[in-house]
Amino acid sequence: MNELIPIKTNEQMEPVISGRDLHEFLEVGTRYDTWFERMKEYGFENGKDYTEVTEEVDAQKRARTYEQINHALKLDMAKEISMIQRNEKGKQARQYFIAVEKEYNSPEKIMARALRIADETINNLKLVNSNLVTQTEIMTPKAEYFDEMVDRNLLTSFRDTAKMYEVKEKIFISFLIEKKYIYRDGKGKLTPYADKNNGLFEIKESINNKTGWSGTQTMITPKGRETFRLLVQGLN
Repeated sequence: MNELIPIKTNEQMEPVISGRDLHEFLEVGTRYDTWFERMKEYGFENGKDYTEVTEEVDAQKRARTYEQINHALKLDMAKEISMIQRNEKGKQARQYFIAVEKEYNSPEKIMARALRIADETINNLKLVNSNLVTQTEIMTPKAEYFDEMVDRNLLTSFRDTAKMYEVKEKIFISFLIEKKYIYRDGKGKLTPYADKNNGLFEIKESINNKTGWSGTQTMITPKGRETFRLLVQGLN
């Protein structure tokens, strides 16, 4: 999709549009400050529909930079403002924002955002753990200590993970199968697809000393739990 108007993301990884970029694209005749104040009369709220930002601008005819007020608009606000203009440029902008929104909500983009958040969470856990190791002066190398903690405490079964989400185990497993993260092999075991694993699962060998049974079990990693937590919101 061609970038008609630059799209950025805010801290919540939502797509936002520069108010000044939209003002320029729409070829509005009035000054930006005046125009935006008029747009706010349609009921848009700071912190909900847009965020006010202060930018430094390099001025070619000035000896140094100066500051100006801009606004990061959410897609819904950008679409409504475009529709208000009632001209061809407004129509083009609105259709463009609809296409951006459709791509943003595609399964691939949702999964990419979930994986990114999960990676950030795991990295934060590693950082916290590293600090803990340093503070308590544990002699075990940091990386080995973290791996041991993950192996011993943080891998969870499908049942325990479902309980964390307050979702029934059958519903949770059916969701993962439907989204093709896992499948049942010839013996009925839940197994992750290789191309969907990406650190979400770990296959552990299990032994029951009482019965003599041995085999493998698919466990969910911390990264997997964080990823699936974002994906199963509202599943109940």
